[in-house]
Amino acid sequence: MQRAVARVLRGLRGLRAPPVRALCAAAGTPPRGLLYERHGEPADVLQLKELELPALGHSDVLIKMLAAPINPADINMIQGTYALLAPLPAVAGSEGVGRVLEVGPGVVALSPGDCIIPADAGLGTWRTHAVLPEHSLLRVPGDVPLLCAATLSVNPCTAFRMLSDFESLAPGDSVIQNAANSGVGQAVIQIAKAMGIRTINVVRDRPDLPQLVERLLALGADHVVTEDALRKPEMKEIFKSIPKPRLALNCVGGRSTTEMLRHLQPKGTMVTYGGMAKQPVTVPVSAFIFRDVRLRGFWMTQWKKDHDKQSMASMVDTLCQMVQKGQLSAPACTAVPLEDFREALAASMQPFTSSKQILLL
Repeated sequence: MQRAVARVLRGLRGLRAPPVRALCAAAGTPPRGLLYERHGEPADVLQLKELELPALGHSDVLIKMLAAPINPADINMIQGTYALLAPLPAVAGSEGVGRVLEVGPGVVALSPGDCIIPADAGLGTWRTHAVLPEHSLLRVPGDVPLLCAATLSVNPCTAFRMLSDFESLAPGDSVIQNAANSGVGQAVIQIAKAMGIRTINVVRDRPDLPQLVERLLALGADHVVTEDALRKPEMKEIFKSIPKPRLALNCVGGRSTTEMLRHLQPKGTMVTYGGMAKQPVTVPVSAFIFRDVRLRGFWMTQWKKDHDKQSMASMVDTLCQMVQKGQLSAPACTAVPLEDFREALAASMQPFTSSKQILLL
């Protein structure tokens, strides 16, 4: 399997390869995708099946998908527990990168050979080929590396919006976040560093903690602490050199959130975008009365609904520029051939997972 992955990665190294001619030749094999006809555990309901492509419409685009990640939201959609559910039967996956093979006569902004990512959620990216309307796609520069492009439209966008929309942060300010090893967490570290913002990054204790701390520091983290350390004197030492955070980013809930909130500045904001602990956010009354903290929520899918495609395109362009400058890289990834999707699903649902599973299509 490792040799097969290596061959695919060599062929897809950078978005300039493989050439469109090679992709068109590959299109001679029947399109395939991971389909589910009912909700349930992914291992039980997902099936790798041949797909019938619809005819290319006036404003449609034929795409060869190249790579697509497995995100927690994808798992929840398959399980039927997410706020956004695709009509059944559905092809799984909401994120990824592909290359344009053919366009309808009414397509104006895309051409064969262009690299694209989804502008919308729930398009069904775990497939080899797709016919999709032009308005649901965004072009990305051809020099953006494959894994960066495949993981661009969800986690980095979420990180960018949360850092931009809730507090007017300036260079020298600080942000505290839990789940710092997640895809969003890794993007927050890098984008914040590019903006001159310090980060305090909270992770769960684990067997490989020293290696994780080293990796997050290499990404640009200023401080990495465990959840247990949030109540210890070492936090006072941290705040001798940097200001207390005006923004806290919560993806966990439960005790982690309550302890993190203690370090937020008065009138600061905590933004919740996930609930990995499956526990409620508990806030002491004193935090509201005496410190006037604000609690907000964020969901990237809702942001897309509330903003036009140009706003999304502008943000993606900014993120691509960060990638091109070496300020933003893909999260830690493990590439897996589509045929081995069950192995990738199992790995993505393991505790203490820091490597995002990427299906090579």
